[in-house]
Amino acid sequence: MGMELIGRHLSVHELRAVLNDPAAVDELLYGDLDDGDAEMPEPDLDLDRSWHVLHFALTGTAWQVTEGVGEAILGGTEIGGDGGYGPARLLDAATVRRVSAALDDLDDGALVARYDPAAMAAADIYPDHLRIAPEEFAGFVGPQLSALRAFYSDAAAAGQAVLLAIV
Repeated sequence: MGMELIGRHLSVHELRAVLNDPAAVDELLYGDLDDGDAEMPEPDLDLDRSWHVLHFALTGTAWQVTEGVGEAILGGTEIGGDGGYGPARLLDAATVRRVSAALDDLDDGALVARYDPAAMAAADIYPDHLRIAPEEFAGFVGPQLSALRAFYSDAAAAGQAVLLAIV
């Protein structure tokens, strides 16, 4: 296990619950923490440990959040308690639509072309073992980017907000 990024679409009812009581974030993302036998709910997005590599590919930075694709992984407003690697982040429906449109407009070839393992090493991108050879990057980033696009596209089409968390 390591630092993994998960995401969850929020219905209008769930969004209202989270805004009224940020403690509701824990149950939505992690399930019933008081029940030792309960399993964590299945996330709508699971980028596993590749989230930081993908964020770096999208933004060229380790932690900076910029409007559009730069909000897709580390964007949003912190909400709820610290889940171990910081609080979850909430992106409202308008932000979800903006991120979805920016991801749709993203040129996959340009993203692959700017992959730079030396720059990733200098920026201390997590985890080290995902610093792969440039010729392998297209095969790696393609499925991750597809999952990210689908996550935002589905939420945007339904007018939903999303929660993101590193667990």
